[in-house]
Amino acid sequence: MGRLFISATHKSSGKTTISVGLAGALAARGLAVQTFKKGPDYIDPMWLAWASGRACYNLDFNTQSEPEIMASFRSRSRGADIVLVEGNKGLHDGVDPAGSDSSAALARLLRTPAILVVDAMGMARGIAPLVLGYTAFDPKVDVAGIILNRVGGARQESKLRQALERYTSVPVLGAIGRDDALAVAERHLGLTTPAEDAGRDEKLAHMGEVVARNVDLDRLTAIAAAAGRPAGPAVIEMPAPRDIRVAVARDAAFGFYYADDLEALERAGAKLVFVDLLRDERLPPVDALFIGGGFPETQAAALAANGAMRAHLRAAIRGGLPTYAECGGLMYLTRSIAFRGEVHDMVGVVPADTVVGQRPQGRGLVVLEETADAPWPFRPERSSIPAHEFHHGALRDIDPGCRFAYRVRRGHGVDGARDGIVIHNLLAGFSHLRDTSRHRWARRFISFARMVRNSGGCAAADRRQLAEH
Repeated sequence: MGRLFISATHKSSGKTTISVGLAGALAARGLAVQTFKKGPDYIDPMWLAWASGRACYNLDFNTQSEPEIMASFRSRSRGADIVLVEGNKGLHDGVDPAGSDSSAALARLLRTPAILVVDAMGMARGIAPLVLGYTAFDPKVDVAGIILNRVGGARQESKLRQALERYTSVPVLGAIGRDDALAVAERHLGLTTPAEDAGRDEKLAHMGEVVARNVDLDRLTAIAAAAGRPAGPAVIEMPAPRDIRVAVARDAAFGFYYADDLEALERAGAKLVFVDLLRDERLPPVDALFIGGGFPETQAAALAANGAMRAHLRAAIRGGLPTYAECGGLMYLTRSIAFRGEVHDMVGVVPADTVVGQRPQGRGLVVLEETADAPWPFRPERSSIPAHEFHHGALRDIDPGCRFAYRVRRGHGVDGARDGIVIHNLLAGFSHLRDTSRHRWARRFISFARMVRNSGGCAAADRRQLAEH
């Protein structure tokens, strides 16, 4: 088994397209390809998972300790022939000016050779000092190869290769031309998800074919093999008996879930039942509901048209069904969503209206602090909770009597100071949580659902009273 870290000189260099194409091309060779994505991200991992046929996992300095990142990397890599880690932004970019949260830092930690994607648009000899700078800036990062992207033609490719061969020792592993068919459509929150892309299968096939034709896969896999297997033992966690049935919304409107968070719910005792809020008319018999993020605004007409489901959820949540909703899930539970001149009725449990604008309302890393109104039992492992947010939605005409689970120490949340609206047994906020050692939210949510069930399914459960059951 081998491993590679796919990075780039800067954001929007085509790194994701090439990573997805590599995953598909290597899988087409019969290899078991395990993918990872650096940082908080939902959409890139969806494409990587579709291309590889295996769940993609996130490695994130914000929510995970370094030992936890290594343990996840080792355990998720078991059984794979080759491991691909896609970085975020440029190789040396990050929030910390010292680079402790950069892709370079992750490549160093994982001891994985980096393949640098270079957007060659308009470049010639100047590519040499660029690459020299990237390789010399942090000698501990092994930049083992370059893939040229958006090359204008054979003449430009020849100039680029000559410059790199003359002035650097980094091999060129491939050159990919300008091809609009390779691009995944973008919109207000980034790439379109695979579930919403009608041409997904054709696009994935095209990405794999282009990479296979233009990248030296034999040389690439040889570099990966030389890196070998991640050192150290894999951590295997034993699951609890699955006694809590949890409905998880997964459809074209909702799909932002971390694979290891879903696994953490199962380890905590959840039996996951996936539901389609666009088509299903009611939930099956369940003990709890999880509505993740997504794009309810682009699917608002279809969500509104499913009045049976909206009425069923309204009654269920008001009746005390333990529910957790993140971002898009919160928006769906408000009275309405306004987007691009249209307004559609939503569930109406949260006493507010959602307006989706052109600019982000909240974007980036978040730090939360729980209030006395937080409904789930047991305090988190630390006083603060790391999370992230990226939403163009804003809540308007909020009931002033709303209770909030969190004070926002960093980020925006609902209003710049608070997040996590609490109504009955519902917790709904704009922040996205991640189940790690810094906050075991999955265990807390399932414990809450179990206590509500054992108490007789009471509405507006008080966690101090429930703890006595």
